[in-house]
Amino acid sequence: MPPPPVSLAERVASDIRDLIAQGALRPGQRLSEAGMAERLGVSRNTLREAFRSLTNEGLVTYEANRGVSVTVPSMAAVIDIYRVRRMIEVQALRSAFPQHPAVARMAAAVARAQELATGRDWVGVGNANMEFHAAIVDLADSPRLNAFFEKLATELRLAFGLLDEPEMMHAPYIPQNLELVAMVKRGESEEAARRLEQYLLQSERAVLAALTRAEGVHG
Repeated sequence: MPPPPVSLAERVASDIRDLIAQGALRPGQRLSEAGMAERLGVSRNTLREAFRSLTNEGLVTYEANRGVSVTVPSMAAVIDIYRVRRMIEVQALRSAFPQHPAVARMAAAVARAQELATGRDWVGVGNANMEFHAAIVDLADSPRLNAFFEKLATELRLAFGLLDEPEMMHAPYIPQNLELVAMVKRGESEEAARRLEQYLLQSERAVLAALTRAEGVHG
C-alpha cells in the first residue's frame, strides 16, 4: 500500500525542520510570518498550520504578542536527549557486525566530516557527525528507531545552535568517530559500545556547558 499523500503544510514543516537541523535557524530566532512565508513560497495560512505541527513537536515556541521563535532547549531536555541517545546508540553499536551496510555509511560520514573540517565548515561537520550517529542507529535494523532518532537529532541541533564556537564541539569527535569505525570493522563491538558511552557523556557535558553560558548571556 503506498504511503498517504503529504500535505503542503507537512512539507513546509519538514522544510523548517531541515533548516533547524542544518543550523540555518538558530535557537531563540524569531520567525517572521511574512518573511518565512515568502522564503518558503507558501501562504501564511499554510505556514501557520506548519507552525502548529512544529509547536507540538517542541521545535518552535509561540508566545502571545511575540509570535513564533525557534525553541531554546532546556537543561532537562538536553539531559533527556542524551539519556535516550545512550540507550539507543550504545546498544545498536554493541550488536554491530563488521559487514553491516551501515558501517560503510558511518565511514562515509566521517570522511565527509574530515573534508568539511578542512574548509572549516563546522556547521557542516556537525551535520556529518549526526549522519554518523544516524548510521549507528541504523545498525539496529529498526525503521521505527531510525524515524525516532531523526526527530531526536533535530532537537539536538537546537542545542548545537547555542554554541558560539562550534569547532570546539565538533572537531574533537572526528578522530573518535574514525576510531569507532575501525573498532567495529575489527569486530570489537563491545569495546566500541563502551567507548561510545563515554563519548556521549563527554558530548553531553559540552552541550550543557554551552547552554549554561547562553543562559548567563541572555538571563
